[in-house]
Amino acid sequence: MSGGGRAGSPSRGHAASGGHLPLALLSALALLFILAPFSALVFATDWRHFHFVVGDLRAARVSFLYSTVAVVIVVVLGTPLAWWLAHRRSRWWLDALALMPLLTPPLALGILLASFYGPYSLLGLQLSRLGLQLSNSVPAFILAQIYGAMPYFVLAARAAFEAVPGELEDISRSLGRNAWYTFWHVTLPLARLGLAAGIALAWVRAMGEFGIVLIVAYFPQGIPVKLWVNLQDIGLSAVYPLLWFFFLVAIPVPLFLGLYSRRRVLV
Repeated sequence: MSGGGRAGSPSRGHAASGGHLPLALLSALALLFILAPFSALVFATDWRHFHFVVGDLRAARVSFLYSTVAVVIVVVLGTPLAWWLAHRRSRWWLDALALMPLLTPPLALGILLASFYGPYSLLGLQLSRLGLQLSNSVPAFILAQIYGAMPYFVLAARAAFEAVPGELEDISRSLGRNAWYTFWHVTLPLARLGLAAGIALAWVRAMGEFGIVLIVAYFPQGIPVKLWVNLQDIGLSAVYPLLWFFFLVAIPVPLFLGLYSRRRVLV
């Protein structure tokens, strides 16, 4: 009996591994397909004449600094929205309203923002009198990034809150803890992995937003707009140095957040 069990166990293991082989090959093929264009960044870069052009480093500072500000605002505003959406029962129309910026083409959304916040709109005129110019300015740049990044954060954060077992929140409240205490000490710690993924995604979207920023805040120029300007004014060779900087700065942040959150969960 025991010998038959031992003989059967490896066969099941081989069958499982054999069944997984096609999936592994397809996964490798998909990953290769996704990463293939990025090999051009290595081979097409002219390493002998690798240098930034005028304005590149300023564009990098603009993107890095103001993306950080935008993501902070996204987290502050998007976290309660995501929690609220996660606790609504019939919410499909609420989801549609909250995620309209995600469903709108970036250039179209930029035109809508310029029409609503721009200097010639009713709101824009009132804001201008208060000294706040939401067109070709730092606040306009941050505003465009917020609209580009918040839907992605809300989607990830809502999924994270939905994954939190409601029984644990009920237990906390049954012990006399109020909703605020339960949110900070039960819900947020349990949802931190998904929230970290949302922050990472929002960061990448804010750093890489082009269409909305192009319409609302051509100045100050961040990395995406500066890449387009370099391509138009100088050529493809002027794009690669700034593109390298973008990947070396933008990608490590979500990787760090993901690894840090997973490590905390395992601990």
